[in-house]
Amino acid sequence: MTDKPSAGCGNGTRRPGLKIGLLGGSFNPAHDGHRHISLLALKRLGLDQVWWLVSPQNPLKSTSGMAPLRQRLADAQATANHPRIRVTDLEIRLGTRFTADTLTTLRRRLPAHRFVWLMGADNLTQIPAWKRWTDIFTTVPVAVFNRPDYGYRALAGCAAARFGPYRVKQQAARDLASLPPPAWTFVWESDHPESATAIRGRAARA
Repeated sequence: MTDKPSAGCGNGTRRPGLKIGLLGGSFNPAHDGHRHISLLALKRLGLDQVWWLVSPQNPLKSTSGMAPLRQRLADAQATANHPRIRVTDLEIRLGTRFTADTLTTLRRRLPAHRFVWLMGADNLTQIPAWKRWTDIFTTVPVAVFNRPDYGYRALAGCAAARFGPYRVKQQAARDLASLPPPAWTFVWESDHPESATAIRGRAARA
């Protein structure tokens, strides 16, 4: 049901030197905002593929209201609907729970590929609460995509200040995957309004 790149490299990922964006999250549910960010990342960062890392359970989120992983994977596959967006359950097969561990393991197992961590501006404000969050920035380059009402707040936050000297101008974002970490950029044009929280709220009211 899902297009699954494995830790051993399947589904066309054996070709060395791919530039791959990693978009992690609960995808509860996946929505057009995820797809919008992914397509923008393919274009602006010059990526070959984007992998959606559907988390079995976000450590910072409640299990209440969390759809089963199989359902979230299927919904994500239907939403992605693009040959260069791959929906994965890599964290289960890698045996990792935290993003820092996932990135470290991927880099060790797939050393020929260049990974970029993709996330919304809302997560840039929250990332200091993540386990070993600074390791994320020092393991792979990071691309942050604007979200409504979060852009300026995110850029004034702790993470942006901590790694401020390593920020790459948006105009040079196509080189991001090739830069040694820490290196990160902020993409302003991705101001997409949809969110999983809003979707669940509308479903509950309906």
